[in-house]
Amino acid sequence: MRDSDRFVAHGHRDVFDGELQQVRAGVVRMGELVASGIDGAIAALSRRDLPAAAAVVANDSRINLAQTDLTELIITTIATQAPVAGDLQLLVSLYHVTYELERIGDHAAGVARQIAKLVDSEIDGRPVGAGLDRMGELASAILHGVLLALVDLDAEAARKVAVQDDEIDRLYHAYFDRTLERMRKEPGWVESGAHLLFAAKHFERIGDRVTNIAEEVVFLSTGAVEDLNP
Repeated sequence: MRDSDRFVAHGHRDVFDGELQQVRAGVVRMGELVASGIDGAIAALSRRDLPAAAAVVANDSRINLAQTDLTELIITTIATQAPVAGDLQLLVSLYHVTYELERIGDHAAGVARQIAKLVDSEIDGRPVGAGLDRMGELASAILHGVLLALVDLDAEAARKVAVQDDEIDRLYHAYFDRTLERMRKEPGWVESGAHLLFAAKHFERIGDRVTNIAEEVVFLSTGAVEDLNP
């Protein structure tokens, strides 16, 4: 290879590495926005805080914009830099991660939107339920965990995160049964119970989405496709 060709090839790689670093950093920032949305939704739900809930919904718009920007950057990088093999797999996996993060943001906003309905339905002063609170806390914890696993490309950490989704599922089914039983006994509480169940379902789906991200981390780290939620 001539010196001039080596210079061009080296320069091409530098450009690609720079764009790849932008994508990585953008995914991390998007993840931080999503984590903030979940934490905000949990706090707003526990206090039935309408302004805090509105802030979570507004945050979802920023998450959507972040995904749009990252999608454009990923597509442009693939089109102009023509990455091969592992580099292409990394970009495609990061695109999948942004999709899952955007959907998690939607679920956080979904929890927040139930809060206004709970207030309107004049829910009584009893707590929303330890199971629901715990579901939200676990959903937040495993999202933070999978983001760390993604940064470190730590397959074992990703697998441990995915296992915790089983506890969210267990809590969801238990909360569903208790809430349904109360709805049967107290017809006047049916509307409030329905909104709480919608919120619980959003937390349950967050766990599933986090598991999907964990599978991408395992793939990037090991090259193996694993079903972490059989």
